[in-house]
Amino acid sequence: MNFETLAITESDGVAHIELNRPDKANAMNGTMWKDMRSAFDWLSSSRARVGVLSARGKHFTAGIDLDLLAALRSEITSLPAGRGQELLKEKIVALQMAISAAESCTKPILAAIHGACIGGGVDLVTACDMRYATQDAVFSVKEIDLAIVADLGTLQRLPTLIGEGLARELAFTGREFDGNEAHGMKLVNRVFPDKDSMMTFVLKTAADIASKSPLTIRGIKDTLNYSRDHSVAEGLSYVASKNAAIMFSPDLAEAMSAAQQRRKGNFED
Repeated sequence: MNFETLAITESDGVAHIELNRPDKANAMNGTMWKDMRSAFDWLSSSRARVGVLSARGKHFTAGIDLDLLAALRSEITSLPAGRGQELLKEKIVALQMAISAAESCTKPILAAIHGACIGGGVDLVTACDMRYATQDAVFSVKEIDLAIVADLGTLQRLPTLIGEGLARELAFTGREFDGNEAHGMKLVNRVFPDKDSMMTFVLKTAADIASKSPLTIRGIKDTLNYSRDHSVAEGLSYVASKNAAIMFSPDLAEAMSAAQQRRKGNFED
């Protein structure tokens, strides 16, 4: 896959997606938003079993490109009352869908974060399945300082990850916090001294996941997402139906055989 603002490589079932506007601190312009949605949709239907999301350059992302905001403001204010608001909602929903494409992707996505992860960057990583960061990573729910209500997923997903009170503090203040604090609040799974050691671990973890039954990997992600948004009873009913449909697949026989023979399983995509 070729994208203007992303670099994608694939190896051994792992698709590595890198934000690739390093000269702009990977600020998310209109093209990047479209590229991200297309890339996550591609990953969902590709032969890759796991995605890794990272960034080239000094920063993960500075968030939404301010030039995009300025152009959007100009476009909206040039329209009559009502029509401008209608168009703005359409634009916001399109951006939301680019972020949500990571969450709805059938494959797990591991985010590896270094440098700045600001505003829209927090929206993006909270939609991923797992997050890892360097100690010197800098996070901020920055929208408050632009007089914007964060509207791309942070206010919906962050409280589930770190708790309601802390999420409110970060959203109301916009204060910066580093990788160590992000780990302490359970926003990230692990923290690393530098990007190289982080990428080594994340890519190894992704490869380990990719070696498992892809049918089961997809089932786990689907069940976790469903259960997060429903009651325990509903979640249990859902996973019972899920396993009734997929448990006795060839993957189960292969997993049992591989365990008995003390080898890695060989699964179809």
